[in-house]
Amino acid sequence: MPFINDMLAEQAQGTPAPAVNTRPAATRLGQTRFRFDLPKAKERLRERIVGQPEAMAALDDALDVIKADIADPDRPLWSALLAGPTGVGKTATVKALAEVLTGRADNFCRIDMNTLSQAHYSAALSGAPPGYVGSKEGHTLFDAAQIAGDYSTPGIVLFDEVEKASPEVLRALLNVLENGHLRLSAGEKSLDFRNTLLLMTSNLGGRQLSAWLKRSSWWPGRGGTDLPRRVQRQVHEQIEAFFDPEFINRLDRVLIYRPLGDTHTHSLLELELDRLNRRLNKKGWRLTLTAEAYEGLGKNALDNRYGARSVRRLMRDAVEAPLASFLLQAGAESPSPELCLAEGHWQSGQLIFLAR
Repeated sequence: MPFINDMLAEQAQGTPAPAVNTRPAATRLGQTRFRFDLPKAKERLRERIVGQPEAMAALDDALDVIKADIADPDRPLWSALLAGPTGVGKTATVKALAEVLTGRADNFCRIDMNTLSQAHYSAALSGAPPGYVGSKEGHTLFDAAQIAGDYSTPGIVLFDEVEKASPEVLRALLNVLENGHLRLSAGEKSLDFRNTLLLMTSNLGGRQLSAWLKRSSWWPGRGGTDLPRRVQRQVHEQIEAFFDPEFINRLDRVLIYRPLGDTHTHSLLELELDRLNRRLNKKGWRLTLTAEAYEGLGKNALDNRYGARSVRRLMRDAVEAPLASFLLQAGAESPSPELCLAEGHWQSGQLIFLAR
């Protein structure tokens, strides 16, 4: 090893040895091991999630830390509780994150916490204890590959409706949030969450928020753009009353998702149309809606109680069903490629499709 020998010789003679950078190239200033495109990821999240600027700002900060690779190496990359009413984009946020970080919207480990409502179900996370059936196999609900990710891609775990899990199940997560490890009950294996985003959804505060909104004239676009601080504080208080302080204290962020209002209807319809067109594109078709169609659909699209899911149901009933009938009839009459394009026209409350 001539290079090492030269260095030792120079040191023996009192000559300073040349400086050697021992840091991996991926950790040098301006470089990162994560391959996702940061500006594009932020842009895509805003395209997919409507009406949640505070949540998007928090995700911007989290993605900056992850991309720079300066997160605490002994904890998960980021952990957050996404709370608020139903149909406001909490689960959609997780799917959008999975898409921008891993390339696939379904590439995350999802644990439905409403199935872990009893104390003995905590074994479903950490495996059966010694002496019980399955203890040696180390079975767990977690998908180890989706948790770990790889060197250039973070893993993602979603604990859906986390408030419905038993307290024992929640306590089993404390070590995961604190040090990024979950030791299986058999004692021989552990799951590593240090390269993982841990996300939890909850409807806590949603019912109270909806009740307050019924008594108030406030809606996005009507009475203001931001939730009053008093209402946000009430939601936080309910979350803090439900979860143990040590659980809340281990989370990086608690994000309150706002209810959606009439000003978001057009954007939600566009999102649903985009999802429909991605399915139609596989068959060589594409659907466009006229301004009249958007206006007509928008009058009945958003139910404030159910959020974006009410828009999805309307698109299924008022757009997808008549479109399917049109395509089947047109395809039976003529297989001409000209029928692969259709334009939606709103006439007397009916969606009419014309081939072109």
